[in-house]
Amino acid sequence: QVQLVESGGGLVQAGESLRLSCAPSTRPFSNHAMGWFRQAPGKEREFVAAISWSGGSTTYADSVKGRFTISRDNAKNMVYLQMNSLKPEDTAVYYCAAPSSYTASLLTNEYEYDYWGQGTQVTVSS
Repeated sequence: QVQLVESGGGLVQAGESLRLSCAPSTRPFSNHAMGWFRQAPGKEREFVAAISWSGGSTTYADSVKGRFTISRDNAKNMVYLQMNSLKPEDTAVYYCAAPSSYTASLLTNEYEYDYWGQGTQVTVSS
């Protein structure tokens, strides 16, 4: 069974930064598109950012554009989400996700992803 493991969450003040990491624990995902989603209390899970298998293409939700950066290191089999200028409304559980097969597309819909991590909590205080 494929597992994705997120880390790097925590409690920060508004304006500060965090970097989330995602590592597949069972097999490499170096040829898969990857994505980050988040879910705040009482809200549906929403798309945050996605990256192509090569890392050459990325896309972001409007709410995080210019503040968050998704990246990957295929040699280390890692995907990252650098979050700067954090706001209280960024508070959520953040999930890493991967599709089950190769795609050249950037995936922004959660139903396009097959594997999910357990999530890491990010809390931003005002």
